[in-house]
Amino acid sequence: MARSRNCEGSTRRDCLQFGLGGLIGTGLVNGLRARGESEKEGANPKATAKRCILIWMDGGPTHFETFDPKPDAPAEFRGEFKHTKTSVPGVLFSEHMKKLAASLDDFSIIRSIRHNQGNHGAGNHYMMTGAPPRIPVGCGAFVSFHPSMGSVAAKELGKDNGLPPYFSMPQMSRSGGPNFLGARYAPFVVADDPNRSNFKVRDVALPRALAETRFNTRTDLRAKIDRMVRLNDEAAADPVAAFDEYYQQGYNLVTSAHAQAAFDISQESEEMRNRYGRDSFGQRCLLARRLVEGGVPFVTVYDGGWDHHSNIFGTLKTRLPKWDNSVWALIQDLKERGMLEDTLVLALGEFGRTPKISTLSGQTTPGRDHWANAMSVLMAGGGTPGGTVIGATDRKGYSAVDRVLSPENFVSTVYHKLGINPAKVLYTPQGRPTHLVSDPTPIRELV
Repeated sequence: MARSRNCEGSTRRDCLQFGLGGLIGTGLVNGLRARGESEKEGANPKATAKRCILIWMDGGPTHFETFDPKPDAPAEFRGEFKHTKTSVPGVLFSEHMKKLAASLDDFSIIRSIRHNQGNHGAGNHYMMTGAPPRIPVGCGAFVSFHPSMGSVAAKELGKDNGLPPYFSMPQMSRSGGPNFLGARYAPFVVADDPNRSNFKVRDVALPRALAETRFNTRTDLRAKIDRMVRLNDEAAADPVAAFDEYYQQGYNLVTSAHAQAAFDISQESEEMRNRYGRDSFGQRCLLARRLVEGGVPFVTVYDGGWDHHSNIFGTLKTRLPKWDNSVWALIQDLKERGMLEDTLVLALGEFGRTPKISTLSGQTTPGRDHWANAMSVLMAGGGTPGGTVIGATDRKGYSAVDRVLSPENFVSTVYHKLGINPAKVLYTPQGRPTHLVSDPTPIRELV
């Protein structure tokens, strides 16, 4: 499988390497000492969603060619694609979003989120956490200044059911980690492709040469070793503690029939698998449904390659219909199973794309650059009203101009729907109070 690159040339593997150093450097291991208890400012909101699937469109998806076309703008703004009517009169989507357009009654679109972080690292952090980076960061930075939505949901909603409370497939977004919340709230990464016939999740299957009784014996031996005196976790950083979290997580997965069943995508009918689309993204959406159905409160489907500085129309002409089908299938499948009422589905990236099409320096085909003044976000389920379009951009798509919203408003809405108080105060291992979201105001039309 080809490795996805964004404009700074970083690959998935690079991001994971950056992430290891970044997580250690920003105190992830120290975060294991956090007591993690919060002071409340008011009661938690009533949850309308028990779980969340986040489709992260890494690179910054264009709003013009997806959910906010500008058919009346000059050609250099509106682009090559035509538009299609949706199920809501007067609302248009791109011509390659036909299935989602026909089912807009099942979800909402936000067209008016804007911020001031126009590079990948900072934009990713802002939309993943609701917290702007505290210092300037480069385009390729693996940024972790604040816990991500997934890690917060894992802490607040996780249950002891044999499955980790937070998954990310096939990798963790650069700002999708727990920061000071600690290693236990980092995502469990499913790197393998569920569309492969020999799909396998690491740490879930026992090696053939290792019988379960022998495995249990080794576990008992480790438990005896662990009785040895080590540094007090509350008083000083203990690197072993972070390993302990992952060891226990892996052990639980290996020994849990519940976990084995959730990962076994082969239990799905061929009809259902084909409905989602027989490619990596489609099958990850299907696996995400199986995981939330199994009790996982937060799953991220990392979907890279949306950084279209060049060949935007040639690339999206092929990609968008497949993406449209997979996201539509996920929403419809949840609806038919009676799960959409309490499952939140999100699709977004770090920002939108520039209004004016251009051939950038070093490129040979036209594209759109980074643009944080306007972006579109899909939200479905968990009490989200269907057929709703919130806010608007101007005629040429330069900026959000009506019902202008911030990443804080968006993230507060997600927490509100999950029954998490966005005004909660967390404490770092050093005792420093940190607001979960600095502006805890949710988007009223969605809650």
